[in-house]
Amino acid sequence: MVAPAPDDAVVSSGFAASGRRVFEVEVEGLNAVAARLDGAFSAACARMLECRGRVVCTGMGKSGHVARKIAATFASTGTPAFYVHPGEAGHGDLGMITDADVVLALSYSGESDEILMLLPVLKRQGNIVIAMTGRPASTMATSADIHLDISVPAEACPLALAPTASTTASLAMGDALAVALLEARGFTADDFARSHPAGALGRRLLLHIRDVMHGGDEIPAIAADASLADALMEMSRKRLGMTVIVDDQRRLIGLYTDGDLRRTLTDPAVDVRNARIADVMTRDPFAISADALAVEAARLMETRKITMLPVVDGERRVVGALNIQDLLRARVV
Repeated sequence: MVAPAPDDAVVSSGFAASGRRVFEVEVEGLNAVAARLDGAFSAACARMLECRGRVVCTGMGKSGHVARKIAATFASTGTPAFYVHPGEAGHGDLGMITDADVVLALSYSGESDEILMLLPVLKRQGNIVIAMTGRPASTMATSADIHLDISVPAEACPLALAPTASTTASLAMGDALAVALLEARGFTADDFARSHPAGALGRRLLLHIRDVMHGGDEIPAIAADASLADALMEMSRKRLGMTVIVDDQRRLIGLYTDGDLRRTLTDPAVDVRNARIADVMTRDPFAISADALAVEAARLMETRKITMLPVVDGERRVVGALNIQDLLRARVV
């Protein structure tokens, strides 16, 4: 006899219930660890803050994966750090750790053989060792200078075998350390961007208008007494879809764009052949400083529904020109 096909709705409901249970167990674990944050946490932060070297994170298995992530978070938030595999450390990589470094060792059991083997060497070298374990009575916990208790009431795994709630608690403890140190250092968004120059945040916080604008002979510019035909010639030569109109001291007095041209051609009141640019230009247009961030230009263009901007100095003299394509090429938008 063929067994009936499972009810998709029932199966789906079971998956969701299982997922919710995992969240509940892990939230309970996080709350338990948060309630224990005390002097040991503060002492760990103080030792890492005063560290003359780097924070060396280490751990085996799942704890090793967590240690790698913690090291990466430290490094990107102002605390120099790196990961060392404890197994490789016993075969030469221990030379990467100097006496100026603080060691953050992760093991939920607190009995990782590879780490226990390193402790005497680290102690002899004079390193401060901070242990992050789930067993305050373990060898690592009692041997370390500082112990961070990350024990959780239960793992989310129903077999109580796969590290789940405990690894989440370890990650959260690492984040708590990193953020506490970030705040103590006065680490800013600009500092973060400098360590992420290739990322979207780095581009938003580091790239200035001067880095993406057209300057010098690339700037399309004409005088106010020029004809519309002169303006069109300048726009064609410079290929930016615009031209600025300036006075004899190169101060910005107007702007004329491809969009303005379309409006001019459909305006029966304008004699295109004889029109002066002063008669059809946009007076006192929006402009931006070369010192502004490129993301500010993107924000201004979006808000004002425009795609081009003159770039001016403090006396509104034109020093550059910018359009939306320049921002797209720079991946600011």
